[in-house]
Amino acid sequence: MAILIGGAWPYANGSLHLGHISSLLPGDILARYYRLKGEEVLYVSGSDCNGTPISIRANQENTTVTAIADRYHQEFAETFQRLGFTYDLYTRTDAKHHHESVQKIFLQLLKNGHLYTKKIEQAYCSIDQQFLPDRFVEGICPNCGAKARGDQCDNCSKILDPLDLHEKRCKICGNEPEIKETEHFYFAFSKFQKQLETFVEQAHQEKRWRENAIHLTHRYLQEGLPDRAVTRDLPNGIDVPVAGFEGKKIYVWIEAVAGYYTASIEWGKLHQQDVSKWWNEQTKAYYVHGKDNIPFHSVIWPAILMGIENKGLPTNIVSNEYLTLEKRKISTSLNWAVWAPYMLENYHPDSLRYFLTINAPESRDADFSWREFIYSHNGELLGAFANFVNRNLKFIEKYFAGKVPQVAINATMEKLVQQQYELVGEFIEQGNSKPALESVFELIRASNRYFDEEKPWITVNEQPEKCEKTLATCVFVIQNLAQLLQPFLPFACEEIQQMLNTSLDSWTVKTTLPQGISNIQPLYERIDVKRIDEELLKMQENER
Repeated sequence: MAILIGGAWPYANGSLHLGHISSLLPGDILARYYRLKGEEVLYVSGSDCNGTPISIRANQENTTVTAIADRYHQEFAETFQRLGFTYDLYTRTDAKHHHESVQKIFLQLLKNGHLYTKKIEQAYCSIDQQFLPDRFVEGICPNCGAKARGDQCDNCSKILDPLDLHEKRCKICGNEPEIKETEHFYFAFSKFQKQLETFVEQAHQEKRWRENAIHLTHRYLQEGLPDRAVTRDLPNGIDVPVAGFEGKKIYVWIEAVAGYYTASIEWGKLHQQDVSKWWNEQTKAYYVHGKDNIPFHSVIWPAILMGIENKGLPTNIVSNEYLTLEKRKISTSLNWAVWAPYMLENYHPDSLRYFLTINAPESRDADFSWREFIYSHNGELLGAFANFVNRNLKFIEKYFAGKVPQVAINATMEKLVQQQYELVGEFIEQGNSKPALESVFELIRASNRYFDEEKPWITVNEQPEKCEKTLATCVFVIQNLAQLLQPFLPFACEEIQQMLNTSLDSWTVKTTLPQGISNIQPLYERIDVKRIDEELLKMQENER
C-alpha cells in the first residue's frame, strides 16, 4: 500500500516551540511504523517561506524576507533531524520547483474553469504604501468579538476576510487602513460544496478524521463555502502566471497546502520515481497538523485537488488540539514558550518525544509542565523502560559473560508481546499515538513485574534453569520492545539494537534470540528534580 504522510509547513519566521512539535510528531510516528510494516511511505513537509509572518519578521528586524527564511529553514531542518524526524523530503515554499509546480496547478484550475477575475476592495495602508496581506490587518472578530487577524480568528476558528474585521488596524504601523479597489483571481469554492459534503461525510462515517476536524468542517460546510480570492498584491511569493497580473502573487492559502503535492513531485524527480502511486484513490494519505490548520486541509486542499482532477484526497486527518504551557496559552509575542532548540540542547530527544506523545492533545488541550516532564522522564522512561532493559542485560553480562541463554521462553509473556503488535498498530493507523504508547508501557510494567516475581538474582544460584528461562524471556521482550517503540523512541531503540547485536526492522514478533550482548550502557540519565524550579524561574525571567 502507498502511504502519503504530510506534516504541516511551519512559517519560517521564528523558532519552533513545543506546540509545533506536539502537532507534527504524529507524522513521524506514522512514517516509522508504516516503514516497519514494509509499506511504500512518502513523508514530506517543508518550511513556509512565502507567508506574511516572514514579512512581518523581516520588517521588525530591518532585513530581507530571504534572510529570515534562510535562517529559520536551516534551524527547522536541524531541529527535525535532531528530533529523529524521518522526512523523505523537507523542502521550502520559495524553492524553484515549488513555484513552477504551483503555477501549473494555478493554470490547470484556470483551464478547468474554476478561477475567475473580480474587482474587489482591499485594505491599503497609505503610510506603508502597500496593499495589506490578510495577516497584516488586525482588528475585532465580527463573529465572537475577540482580537483577530484578517485571515482567521484563533478564538472561534472562523475563516475571515480582512474587511469583515471591526476596528481594523495595519499591523506594521498601527494606523487604520484605507479601502481601495484592486483586481484578483477568485477560486470557485462554492462549486465544490456538494462534492465536499459527500467527501467529508464518508470520512466521518469511516472515522478516519479526528473529531475536531469533522466538527469544524461540518460547521464550515453548513455556513456555505464562499468563493475566495487566491491572488494578492504582495511583495514576495509566487507570481501569477497570467498576462495582465504582473506583480500579483498566488495567495499562501492555496500555494502552501499544494506543497504536499509539489514536494512529492520534487522527491520523484530526485529519485527517478513515479509519484502517482501516492496521488490516487488507493493511496492512504495522512495530514498531520494543529487544529488551527483544519480548514486548509479539510476544505481548501480537497477542493483544489478536485479542481485539478487529482484523486489523491486526504483519507486521514490527524489534527491535534492545543498544547498549553504551565496551564497558560503559549504566546510567542510574550516569549511564554519552550523552544525546541533549547530542549534539544538540554534534554534527550526521546524524553521530548515520549512526553509529547503520552500527553498528546489528541482529543482535548494538553499541558506541558516542567514538573510532569521531568517526573515522567525519571519515573516512566528511565525508571520503567530503561531500567528493565539495563538490569536484564547487565545481569546477563555479569553472570553469563554476555551470552544469552538459548532456551524456551515464558508462554504468557510471549502472548502479551504478540498481542501488542496488532493493538499498537491499530492505534497508530487510526492516528492515535497516545493510547498506542500507553499500551506498550503497560507491557513494560508487566515485564518488570515478571522479572521481580521470578527473582533471577536468587535462582541464578538455586535454580539455574529457571533463571535462564527468565532472562531469555526478558531478552525476547526487550528486542520486541525495541521494535514496538521504534516509532516513538528511536534513539534508545537504536542503542538496544546495537547492544543485542541484531536487526530490528519489522512489525512482527521477533522470536529468534540474539546469541550474545555487548557494550551495555544506560539508555538515559536521571534528571535532577532541582531543574524544575530552575526552568520555571528561567521562563518567568524571559517572559516579556
